[in-house]
Formats: sequence, structure tokens, C-alpha cells
Amino acid sequence: MTTRLLIDHRQGGVAVLRHPEKANRPDNPIQRKPDWIRVKAPTHPIYHETRELIRSNRLVTVCEEAGCPNIGECWSQRHATMMIMGEVCTRACAFCNVATGQPAPLDAGEPARVADAVARLGLRHVVITSVDRDDLADGGAAHFAAVIGALRAAAPDTTIEVLTPDFLRKPGALEVVAEARPDVFNHNLETVPRLYPSIRPGARYYQSLRLLDRVKQLDPTIFTKSGLMVGLGETRPEVLQVMDDLRIAEVDFLTIGQYLQPSVKHAAVAEFVTPDAFAEYARLARARGFLLVSATPLTRSSYHADADFAALREARAARLAAGG
Repeated sequence: MTTRLLIDHRQGGVAVLRHPEKANRPDNPIQRKPDWIRVKAPTHPIYHETRELIRSNRLVTVCEEAGCPNIGECWSQRHATMMIMGEVCTRACAFCNVATGQPAPLDAGEPARVADAVARLGLRHVVITSVDRDDLADGGAAHFAAVIGALRAAAPDTTIEVLTPDFLRKPGALEVVAEARPDVFNHNLETVPRLYPSIRPGARYYQSLRLLDRVKQLDPTIFTKSGLMVGLGETRPEVLQVMDDLRIAEVDFLTIGQYLQPSVKHAAVAEFVTPDAFAEYARLARARGFLLVSATPLTRSSYHADADFAALREARAARLAAGG
């Protein structure tokens, strides 16, 4: 197994299952990765500086929790995606390596610590994501807004991207986050509707789609973004239909990346999609009118997010200048 099933959740030093809901599932052997998605182990000194800053501020990053393959590159450039509201998720998605279980109460000091770390890193753009917090009345929306507010105060020149849960059955939660006016509102559809019951069982495809559509209705100036994984058994027509659904919701930015299996207890990789197939997906997405598309095997939702945000602004300006 490539990932531990036991971790310390900081519960008195007692080790608890990282994925209790997966412990009794049959093993799915992990396939050898093709050459085009292998990455080198991080060695750059700035990587270690970034890691120390994250540790000293007692912060959680999705880079580590989700086992992102790009962590060496991103942290060596002082890019990190902050994961707020703890490191334990109330959902149990079959693709995700974030621990599941009963989360701890929210930490009121977290927004200030996140803002301090961002200011010290000197980030031009920051991505703030979270675990799902179905245990909270608002799904954590007010905490997202507090983090955005702290960032505006501590790092006023930093642009802010949020990658939120779906706020399923949390009336008014989306509006709280949108009113805090992040520069980019991201929510990932993750996969095609047919695969939701097995891959994303706690979510609902059309709820996620409506959330993205609602952000545009509330504030058309906020960029919207969503991401897909491929290699889970989806078909090409299904991926194209998701693209069409996202464009109907006026989503600006689409990311598509290869699903990589975190452990033998996670969903199996059905296919390693070739770079040529990713390039074709990118071409077809651009033809549908997305302002920006990133589709490569190693693309992840917040990969190169700072450069992508600059490209988003330029693309919107060019479209407006052309009368689009």
C-alpha cells in the first residue's frame, strides 16, 4: 500500500484509521505509472523553507493531505494551497486521500494564521480549500469568509481563490462566501454524473453545477472554475457533456487531470489517459468558450494558480475588448 491507513489525528496521540470506511474494502492493486506522469522527489531548499513555514503556523495544506504529485514544484516556488477547517473530512469519496471521520471544532485563530503565512510567503495569489464539514450548520461558510477577510487585511495585494465544498443542504452558505468576494470561486465536479454513486457518493452532480451557476448570478465579476479527473472509467462523450453543462453555468476556467490512486483501498485507475488525449480535451474545451483551460496528466485544481489567474484576467479583458 502506498499510503498509510493509520495516522495520528492529534487525539491524545492515539492512532486512528485514516479511511475507516475503506478499511474492509478489497484491495485494488496500484498500477505502474507511465513515464509522462512520474515526478522527482523534492530537493529544492525553498521547498523545505515553505514546509517549515507551514509547520510553524500549524497549518494544513491539501498539497500534503491529498498527496499531490506537484508538491515539490509548487513548494519550491512558495506556492501552497491552504486547507482550512481541519484535516478530517465528513465525506468518504473513493478518490480522495484526505482522512475521514468526525472533525474537531473550528479553530478561531486559523484565519489569522493563514493570513500571516500568506503575507510571509509573499504570495501574489492564494488558494484556500477545505474539508467537507457537513457537521456544521453552514458547512463552514462563515469560516471561509473570515479567512478571506483576514487575507484582505494582512495581504491586500494577494488575489484570493477559494475551492469550496458543495454546501449540500446548507441554505445561504454559498451566499456568505460569495459576499466575501473572492477573486475566483472554484468548486470541482470531479467526475461525470454516472460515476457519482461510486466515486463521489456524498455529493450530487446537479447540486455542484447549480452552485457554480449561482455564483455567477450573485456576482458576474467573480471568476468561476471547476475541475475534472479522468481515468476513472468515464467516456469521452460524458466528459464533453460535462463541458457543455459547465458552459451553460458560465464557468470561466476548466481543469482536467489524471486520477492517481492514493492507496489500494481507493478507486482503481481505469486508464492512464495519454498526453495527446488531454490536448484534444483542451482543444474541445476552448472551442466551447471557456476563458481558460488546463488539461494535462499532472494538472490539479490549484496547479499554477497564480499564473492562471493572470491569464484569466487577460482573457476576460480581451473578450470584452472584442465585444464578447
